[in-house]
Amino acid sequence: MKKKLQKKPDESDSDSSFDADEAADLEDTTDQDELSATSKVSTDTKKSTTQNQNSCEEYAAMNDGDEAADHKEHKGNGDDANDDDSGDDVEQDTDDEEGDKEVRMPVINPLAFIRNKDMRMALYKKMKKEKRKKKMQERRARRKAGKPANPGHTIESLREKDQTTITNLDDSDNEELRRELQVDDFSSYFERSYEPKVLITYADNPVTKTRKFGLELSRIFPNALVKIRNRSSVKNICKSGIREEYTDVVIINEDRRKPNGLLVIHLPNGPTAHFKLSNVKLTTDIKRNHKEITKHRPEVILTNFTTRLGLTVGRMLGALFHHDPEFKGRRAVTFHNQRDYIFFRHHRYEFTKEGKRVNLRELGPRFTLKLRSLQEGLFDSKTGDYAWIITNKRHTMESSRRRFFL
Repeated sequence: MKKKLQKKPDESDSDSSFDADEAADLEDTTDQDELSATSKVSTDTKKSTTQNQNSCEEYAAMNDGDEAADHKEHKGNGDDANDDDSGDDVEQDTDDEEGDKEVRMPVINPLAFIRNKDMRMALYKKMKKEKRKKKMQERRARRKAGKPANPGHTIESLREKDQTTITNLDDSDNEELRRELQVDDFSSYFERSYEPKVLITYADNPVTKTRKFGLELSRIFPNALVKIRNRSSVKNICKSGIREEYTDVVIINEDRRKPNGLLVIHLPNGPTAHFKLSNVKLTTDIKRNHKEITKHRPEVILTNFTTRLGLTVGRMLGALFHHDPEFKGRRAVTFHNQRDYIFFRHHRYEFTKEGKRVNLRELGPRFTLKLRSLQEGLFDSKTGDYAWIITNKRHTMESSRRRFFL
């Protein structure tokens, strides 16, 4: 006999007994229960957060009270180090509070809210004009104060400070340096114990441009003599120069039919400086005549040699000229150092009829020097002692573009 299975009542059958109104009431009650549960959760979270904040404030107040008590105890004991630490903590707390109070507001551009193109352009021009007017007023104020009108940033103005930088030689901190300068190789020149006598020569078989450049240097250096080298070595030239009582030797090197180097040797005991020579412009290249150069002794101007090495190089270049310039000739020779490049210029200054303004007229030649090495004593490429030398690879020695040595 097969058993008959009784069907269980379905949920649908049981729910069918409820009316539509009762179903709506049930939905409302469930929604109210959910809202009450969520409100309970939110109140619980608010209570927990307020309790946490109160506990944190109490803990911070307790810590402040402990720190104040410790601070008073340290003051009573007279411990200076702990007083400094506590003072630093208080300053840090005040700085943090001030930093929390400062609120940065966003910068709003008024042009962004103007839809009309003509009105926006007119307002832009007005703002630009006011900015230019303010800039001109600041420039006039700087000019009245005796400052440069346009203090722009350059590599020279942003140079890294050297440890051997000399701002004022007469300071009490530079007493040791003044003693060194009194006994260095150029002290006898600055004591005026002799007059400079310069020997100028070339490399073997010099080209025409190098010969002309040597002749123009002889017009610049007073009491200078130009001679052909005749394949003699530098050591023999120094020996013959000492025998003939020359004080300095200048040798002009060349490469690719152009002068590219200058070797300056101070006799009789050195030092020896090797310069790279570039941008050579003769008197004819700048459309001048050598007849304009008179035989008067020129004034020597050395600028921007601020380090200890730069001071030595400047004294070496100044020792090539006579002590007393002849102002009647109105000649001026300038060695200007900028970013370790020494720019040479030769001018004659002329006064106007009123005598209030001065005009400069360049006479030539014009060239640029770059120090390659400074050797103590006379020239000796094998066993010489170098006080300063730069390698052929620029980046091996120049760690920064803003570091200069002169």
